[in-house]
Amino acid sequence: MRKKVLVFRELPEDQLARLQAAHDVTVANPRVAAQRPAFDAALAEAQGLIGSSFPVDDALLARAPKLEVISSVSVGVDNYALAALHERGILLCHTPGVLDETVADTVFALLMATSRRVVELSNLVRVGHWNKNIGEDLFGFDVHGKTLGLLGFGRIGQAIARRAALGFGMPVLYHARRPVDLAAQAPELQGHAAHTPLDELLARADIVVAMLPLSDSTRGMIDASVFARMKPGAIFINGGRGATVQEPALLAALDHGTLRAAGLDVFATEPLPNDSPLRTHARVTPLPHIGSATHETRHAMAELATTNLLKALAGERPSAVYDTAFA
Repeated sequence: MRKKVLVFRELPEDQLARLQAAHDVTVANPRVAAQRPAFDAALAEAQGLIGSSFPVDDALLARAPKLEVISSVSVGVDNYALAALHERGILLCHTPGVLDETVADTVFALLMATSRRVVELSNLVRVGHWNKNIGEDLFGFDVHGKTLGLLGFGRIGQAIARRAALGFGMPVLYHARRPVDLAAQAPELQGHAAHTPLDELLARADIVVAMLPLSDSTRGMIDASVFARMKPGAIFINGGRGATVQEPALLAALDHGTLRAAGLDVFATEPLPNDSPLRTHARVTPLPHIGSATHETRHAMAELATTNLLKALAGERPSAVYDTAFA
């Protein structure tokens, strides 16, 4: 039975063709003003939604009375009104697993670039200021052998830990709600990663990487008190969610505290406003939320999201369903 599907962020042509072969599909991006009327009209009839990076809140859901399933082309689900989805019995699918290694690559690249001042020194060459051997004032800091502290230790955190411990000889400390059974989930990290109380992790880690999901309990969790407890000279990296960090506290820690530098792929407001001090701060390496932004991974995410939607609309159980009961 063909159903009504609304694609609210463009899909690769081959994945769009899979949907069109089975269902009646409208492609309308609500971020584009000219497409908003088509989006609003299709929403009223839609039984399935697929897309990402647009708030699906209570008000939007109220305008979608026939909705059965949402397939998000993302791992994070903070754009969705989880309680309303749970109350209405609307299935929410996402794309865990396929982007773990790519995001870990990005975070580790950001970690190394920040520690070795790669962007800053590259720009020095570009603008013609490299006219003699650099002095100590432009030296970076070693990554190998330094202690890594991970806030959050899910699949991506474990992938970062593998790169750190097995590739760079870094002792890894992690803080999570509960210890991970390394023997079952990540045997290669046994003896290399240790579940650690937060205060101890902050005091010992040379580099602190936040890979936290966004929830009521993590929003603004990384505040002035967290930065104050970090080891003097520590580097902070955020590859999780921007709103887990209180950005004024981060700036204060860079300017008046003991934080050496920060590498950020995520921000509380995205795209980062032009007037944000983080954009031009000398000790911040900012990226435009590129964690999963490779051709291979974005296609794999779209393929999984399409498969999830097709299975759900056919009455089958998708492989990647998010439990909205945790809302």
